[in-house]
Amino acid sequence: MQTTQRMKELCDILNKWAYEYYVLDAPSVPDREYDRLYDELVALERETGVRLPESPTRRVGGEPVKGFERHTHISRLYSLDKAVSEDELTAFFTRVSKAGDATYTVEYKYDGLTVCLTYEKGAFVRATTRGNGVEGEDVTAQVLTVPSFPLTISYQGTLEVRGEAVIRLSALEKYNAEHPEEPLKNARNAAAGAIRNLDPKITRTRRPEILFYDINYMSESPVSSQTEAMAFLKEQGFKTFPYFRHCKTGEEVLACIDEIEVGRRTLDVLTDGAVVKVNEEGIRSDMGATDKFPRWAIAYKFEAEEAETTVRNVFWQVGRTGKLTPLAEVEPVELAGATVRRATLNNFGDLTRKDVKLHSRVLIRRSNEVIPEILGAVSHVEGSVPVEKPAVCPYCGSAVREVGANLFCSNRDCPPRIVQKLTHYCSKNAADVEGMSEATLQILLEKRDVKRFSDLYALTDESFREANGKYFEGFGKKKISNLLAAVEKSKKLPLDRFLYALGVEGIGRVAARDLAAFGSWQAVAALSHEALVAIENIGEVTANSIEAYFADEENLAELARLEKAGVEPYVKARATEGAFAGENVVLTGSLASMSRPEAQKRIEALGGICQSAVSSKTTLVVAGEKAGSKLEKAQKLGVRVIGEEEFLAMLS
Repeated sequence: MQTTQRMKELCDILNKWAYEYYVLDAPSVPDREYDRLYDELVALERETGVRLPESPTRRVGGEPVKGFERHTHISRLYSLDKAVSEDELTAFFTRVSKAGDATYTVEYKYDGLTVCLTYEKGAFVRATTRGNGVEGEDVTAQVLTVPSFPLTISYQGTLEVRGEAVIRLSALEKYNAEHPEEPLKNARNAAAGAIRNLDPKITRTRRPEILFYDINYMSESPVSSQTEAMAFLKEQGFKTFPYFRHCKTGEEVLACIDEIEVGRRTLDVLTDGAVVKVNEEGIRSDMGATDKFPRWAIAYKFEAEEAETTVRNVFWQVGRTGKLTPLAEVEPVELAGATVRRATLNNFGDLTRKDVKLHSRVLIRRSNEVIPEILGAVSHVEGSVPVEKPAVCPYCGSAVREVGANLFCSNRDCPPRIVQKLTHYCSKNAADVEGMSEATLQILLEKRDVKRFSDLYALTDESFREANGKYFEGFGKKKISNLLAAVEKSKKLPLDRFLYALGVEGIGRVAARDLAAFGSWQAVAALSHEALVAIENIGEVTANSIEAYFADEENLAELARLEKAGVEPYVKARATEGAFAGENVVLTGSLASMSRPEAQKRIEALGGICQSAVSSKTTLVVAGEKAGSKLEKAQKLGVRVIGEEEFLAMLS
């Protein structure tokens, strides 16, 4: 008992000193004193065979892992919509003002890798990447080597906190000096590579840290504002960035952004903008989210870095719709921490409008510091020549048709078009055929003439063998077994993902979700033009694309082949009985007893349908604390409104 008590004392002391050193940057003891107590703790753990949950020895990198397990987040981690001009920010402020009397918070936007840490009953249990927002990769072993977060906290509920794994510029410089044979190019990639490295020991050598900035989920006593969230994070011992401003007006926000843009140039952390959030949770709830972004937050991206270079060549890529996109090969140029060798020109009309010619000097930038883009020609030289408009597809030789500023290959069997179409079908947000990469699909097209989605479901082990019986180069029995299992698994998929997978031009994930409400692809095919354009996220162009797709005999034949192969899109069944049966429910404000997603799940489990906004079809509004404009609209329309107490009574 005395030994365990001593181990607890050592953990408390060492964690306190680590917090002072890594979070407060104010060490109170010399390194040798820390090392002395650390060695004593290691000896006691070896002697007893016990390691306490809060022990700092857990942070030592373990053995390499074989791969990353997938983990579903308790609450979705959204990415942020972006603004690159003051006008776009002003439009954001206007949207917010319609939802209520809001204030704002302003923070730095860090340039690293988003991670989500989970705590249960005060103990750290898991770390994951953001992934697609719904699920990410379990990187617990790697994150355990990071000393800048607590292993135990005083909060005893279930908690998800969100942070950015970064590598300081000084740490990057030091690492490269110590590893001249294998230098890391930039801090962003170094941070992502450190956390997503299978060997935790390598993670540790790169010295990443995590800056925390948000609470993703709280099971008990959820905070009601961003200012409360930041205070909670600091109170629990999480490392936060010192710059955090609470603003009452849009003008104050703009002043903070100017302050950040100047200040970021002297920081030791890579940043690429500022994050603006509505502070109040009640107004956030009223504003809701799109399929990708919360409507109550926006990232202001600073002007992208630009540079001059020379166009060496222009070649054409063919997408899944047959669209030809010009891609320029340029003299390599360093831009925003990366070497750029290629840049997009969007379409032939864009190319001519920007006066881009072969061998000309052009201005290039990384739009949002991600996609290289040519802005226009700076100067021409004696050898500059115009880029010719292709009369035929450069891949299959078929005639090219011109639609507005775009060029399209007229051959639906054009090889790169087929590969892109199949790649889209197999992507994560579509049929999700894990492991079926573009390179694999290219091989299957060349060697097995796999052209249609339905061809994927006829694949067998033999499909991956040469005439001599040996597997294709780069393929093994295990890899093929996994691929075939993923193909089989993809037969059962939600209808919205199936509709998105088909690749109908204009149907993104949001439109696919709206169309899935009709229950089947046959029901979608039967919709009139008027019915299609009446759907919120579908306009004239997309409606025409949908009608053309389902009027095509080959497309209908392919849908029949998929059905015959066993592909069964489904719509999640709704409960038809319960306290909320027949109710169209809108939640507004914050609930003290549970999170918004949990409340929605419980309503749907009892037969209700949750809506994002109050309309003439709304039959019930649940109003929590700080309810905003949705409550006012419900009262004007005469919709029944209940409080949290009555809501809980209905649930029980």
